[in-house]
This record gives sequence, C-alpha cells and structure tokens, in this order.
Amino acid sequence: MPELPEVETTRRSLAERVVGLIIERVVIRESRLRWPVSPEIPRTLPSQVIESIHRRAKYLLIQTPTGTLLVHLGMSGSLRLTSANEAPEKHDHVDVLFSNGLCLRYRDPRRFGAILWTNQNPSLHPLLAGLGPEPLNGEFRALYLHRISRNRRIAIKNLIMNSHIVVGIGNIYANEALFLSRIHPARAAGKISLRRYAILVEAIKEVLRIAIDFGGTTLRDFTDSNGQPGYFAQQLFVYGRNGENCYTCGTVIRLKVLGQRSTFYCPKCQR
Repeated sequence: MPELPEVETTRRSLAERVVGLIIERVVIRESRLRWPVSPEIPRTLPSQVIESIHRRAKYLLIQTPTGTLLVHLGMSGSLRLTSANEAPEKHDHVDVLFSNGLCLRYRDPRRFGAILWTNQNPSLHPLLAGLGPEPLNGEFRALYLHRISRNRRIAIKNLIMNSHIVVGIGNIYANEALFLSRIHPARAAGKISLRRYAILVEAIKEVLRIAIDFGGTTLRDFTDSNGQPGYFAQQLFVYGRNGENCYTCGTVIRLKVLGQRSTFYCPKCQR
C-alpha cells in the first residue's frame, strides 16, 4: 500500500513534468473507486493549467485555477505519465490528457483509491480536515506526542499509525522507526518518557526522509510516475524479517499482530 514516502515520491516526479501543462480532456473508463470519481471532473478540468502539486498525508492535491483534484492511491493505485497514444490496460481507470501529448494515467487493480474534486480550500475537505500534523513538519515534536499520549494504554505503534494524531506513518515505517528508537511496539504509549519520545520523533523523521530519498518501498507493485520502483526495501532492519537475525545484536526478529497489522521487532534491542 503506498504510504507517505511513496506518495511524496510520486508528487515530486509528477511536479517536475506536469506543472504548467494544460489539460485537454479527461477520460473515465471506470468511476467505481472507493468513492465514485467526481462526475464534474471531465467537464471542469479541460483547458485548466496545472498550477502546483502538493501532498497532505497520503493525498495528492493537484491544483488548478478553479479547484483541486484530490487523489488517493488506496491499496494498489499508481499515477504514471505516458504517451496519450499508449493503449490503456485492464486496470487503467482514468486518464488526464494534456495538450502536449502526455497522459497522466491512474491505475488501480483493487479500485480502493479515490479521485475527487473540490473548488473550496482543500484543507477543509472532510477527508483532510481532521488529520493530524505532518511528521516532517516542525509542529510534530516530542512534546506533542508526550502530551497526547498521557494516561493512554494504547500500544505506541498503534498511536503513531493513527492519522488523527500524526499522518503518513504506515506499517513499514512505524516498525522501522520503533526499531531505531529501541522502543517495543506494544509498549503503552502513556508509559513512554519525554526523552524517549524525542528519540522516536527523530527516528520517524529519519526513516521517512531516507525512504523518500530511496524512492519509497516497493514490496509488490508500487512505481513512481516514471514507472520506477522504490528501493527502501533494501534498507529495512525489521519489517518482513521474521525469523531472521537482528543486524544489531543477532537475536531472532519476532512477529506479532498489533491492531490487525503485522509487527516486527527485536526482543532484545526494543524495550
């Protein structure tokens, strides 16, 4: 599932190539995604110029003079730039065609993503309004996590994966950040000290920045807009390594389920 680094990688690769382009038309072959594709998109977008592409959590915000296209990649979605002459494949559901012959193609085998339209401030959209801070921004600090976690028994891994508390920390990156900060993923959030939260916040930022530098993590079928996979999977310390030896101490990595998600940890390094 594309997480924050994969979405940010997509945003950067798209911004380099489509900002300033004029939309000629939009083709919707399948509108039944997680929510129906906004029906006004084919009528509203033609003749609009792409002014900018931003990211909020795991949403891409493609801005034009008249509004914003909100794109979520869901479980298996991707956005790829191709020629308008390239024939669509089975799971290519939406094309945004530009006047220079390029095509921004949305592919989603599971159809759990979303393509929506708003002509209002996108930060006020119901899907975005209740989200927590961005983990790479200055407002995401140890004091914030320490304060919000007091008297809470929830496992720390589940806390940092809650998008109402902080956005974009998916399962892979939560596992890796907790390993780097030497915190057991099942430890009660309310029992973690401010000092250890400071270490965790820096670990989260480090893991996400490195993942973005490596183009995200490709475990199944993620590629950026140029069709390139992410290479962060080669940097993983614990995720997916159940039964293998810890790189730090040699102890066997264990697997347990927390919040219905696979959780990998070193029982010696993480306390």
